[in-house]
Amino acid sequence: MSNEQTHPLHATDKNIIDSLIIKEKPEEIDFINLARLINRYTNFPGEIEIKNDIEKILKFWKTTKNDLFTKTKNIWSKSFRPSNTNKDLVGSGFDTSN
Repeated sequence: MSNEQTHPLHATDKNIIDSLIIKEKPEEIDFINLARLINRYTNFPGEIEIKNDIEKILKFWKTTKNDLFTKTKNIWSKSFRPSNTNKDLVGSGFDTSN
């Protein structure tokens, strides 16, 4: 029996991965997204496909994890904040504004 698991955010993350894997000129948000996915999946048991895709993206972008994290740290230090639209939010779907 395998200990490999499917992450609860697999479908959402796979869509992000698929959009990143074709980016020839990644933008700041693309670097941020890849870095957070690396953090999410590094010690997760399973999700080999997503982990392999992450490595493909790093190779395609000609960067390393260390370089990516340096770049994203610099991006965040310049007061970068991702857009806060509903499509970007992941949560319970409970609307507390009513």
